[in-house]
Amino acid sequence: MKDIFGATSTTEDVLSGLDLHSKRILVTGVSAGLGVETARSLAAHGAQVVGAARDLKKAESATAEVSKEAAAHGGSFKLVELDLASLASVRASADGLLAKGDLFDVVIANAGVMATPFGHTADGFETQFGTNHLGHFVFVNRIAPLFRAGGRLINLSSAGHRFSNVDFEDPNFEHTPYDPFVSYGRSKTANILFAVAFDQRHRERGVRAAAVHPGGIQTELARHMDPSQLQAMVEQINQQAAAEGKEPFKFKTIPQGAATSVWAGVVAAVDEIGGRYCENCHVSDVVRDDAVLGLMNEGVRGYAVDPKNAEALWAKSEELVEEHF
Repeated sequence: MKDIFGATSTTEDVLSGLDLHSKRILVTGVSAGLGVETARSLAAHGAQVVGAARDLKKAESATAEVSKEAAAHGGSFKLVELDLASLASVRASADGLLAKGDLFDVVIANAGVMATPFGHTADGFETQFGTNHLGHFVFVNRIAPLFRAGGRLINLSSAGHRFSNVDFEDPNFEHTPYDPFVSYGRSKTANILFAVAFDQRHRERGVRAAAVHPGGIQTELARHMDPSQLQAMVEQINQQAAAEGKEPFKFKTIPQGAATSVWAGVVAAVDEIGGRYCENCHVSDVVRDDAVLGLMNEGVRGYAVDPKNAEALWAKSEELVEEHF
């Protein structure tokens, strides 16, 4: 019988019984939270894991348990430097991997920032769009030759994509008043659209891509949010849940949050997830752009998986980074 996983499934639940010794997997953002747990769970099942992080000293400390798990279960774990807010760093990191030439079965683009104050990356892009999308766009496309046939790209997105579609006319908020959650929404929509376009380009050689929403988890990602603001959001969610006769909102644990990433990366049927958006360890339905949804409701906005929108984002991204793929 096929295992059925859901919102409360953990990384250990979805990886139970799996032998990943033949898999080589890259995970970005391994200095905290979901990235660390994603790397740990994969290494604990024998995978050769490469973790990418901006601050290697912080990452070394955060991933001590990952290294222990890898050693105990026949896996391996190595770190590489990657600052997604600097295209010079992105290109240098990708070039280093290309020079070594080792292939990857899975790349999990996990790193990201959320609801930051208005600012810019080293290359002048708005912080969230530049870090969450453009940094990964260049990095993943540069290492695309390293994807093994049958490989997968998993982009970490969010239900926050519902805050906004991508703004192709003003991606850096040069003419639009800055709102941290609108910016976050744009970047998370971009993560989904990038997966859709990458999947379309590489599926003929057996490489597929999908986007995942990990769920609501308390990690460093929310460090830019005022605690009272976060509490107000939870109260609003619970009011809506009560009105719908649902249970109150409950944060996922980190192993529950990372479960959808590893499920999509090594467990799910690739034809099922290719070009799709997943949450709670399954593929989500597409909902109308004007449908009223709370953060406890599942579903992906149509604009986030629209192939034409994905192609427009690809073209705009190439224009912004001045590199064609």
